[in-house]
Amino acid sequence: MKLSGSTRSAAVSEGRFARACLLALGLAFLALFLLLPLAAVFAEALSKGLAVYAAAVAEPDAVAAIRLTLLVTAIAVACNLVFGLAASWSVAKFSFPGKSLLVTLIDLPFSVSPVISGLIYVLLFGAHGVFGPWLRAHGVEVIFAVPGIVLATVFVTLPFVARELIPLMEAQGRGDEEVARTLGASGWQIFFRVTLPNVKWGLLYGVLLCNARAMGEFGAVSVVSGHIRGLTNTMPLHVEILYNEYNFAAAFAVASLLALLALLTLALKTVLEARGAGPAGGPGH
Repeated sequence: MKLSGSTRSAAVSEGRFARACLLALGLAFLALFLLLPLAAVFAEALSKGLAVYAAAVAEPDAVAAIRLTLLVTAIAVACNLVFGLAASWSVAKFSFPGKSLLVTLIDLPFSVSPVISGLIYVLLFGAHGVFGPWLRAHGVEVIFAVPGIVLATVFVTLPFVARELIPLMEAQGRGDEEVARTLGASGWQIFFRVTLPNVKWGLLYGVLLCNARAMGEFGAVSVVSGHIRGLTNTMPLHVEILYNEYNFAAAFAVASLLALLALLTLALKTVLEARGAGPAGGPGH
């Protein structure tokens, strides 16, 4: 059945109108819930001038929080990089009992509240926890110390690298590895010269997401840190303390640093997506 010219024109017009409405709705949503709060953070951070901003960022407790955030993030990303590569390689390239259970456990941090995960570590390593008395007897501090913050951050960021690599490796199959095996390559040679180059963009994308999540983690870290200024406060915790003390300019100054890190993460994410490592044509799809 052929449509008349007027009918086709009306359908095209309706389609354009619908696309314009959806685009306007999406832009309005982004402006209201993303751009406006982001602009408010920077406006409040600079509301008392650059001198106050610089002083808030250079304040010793803020510097300690920045240093601790970067340290914990580096350790968490490194741990999850190793785990993500090992888990995804095992799941995608081999068959073994408990494979489905491993995949389910990898997704566990997505379904557990960060606060609950922090409480779990307190129950395990706290002063009255399962391992707490033994650790204290041997001079090892986990809860209210850097190790506890690292453990909590590693837990909440555990799935990001693995969940980016598993679908990508499964889509690539085992053909390249089997060819390399027939040519006499060892297991490590296959991994470093065949498997790893094939997933390098997906790996970078997963590391980027893991890094962003680690820097911004609040719930789990808040439970295990003890909020000790200059010692166990990360940047999100330091922002909370400053805000609760009505030191708004300093709080938003530190928050603006986190926002800048988020924008940098977004820029890197865009670059990786353009190189074929993003959701449109890379890992996870």
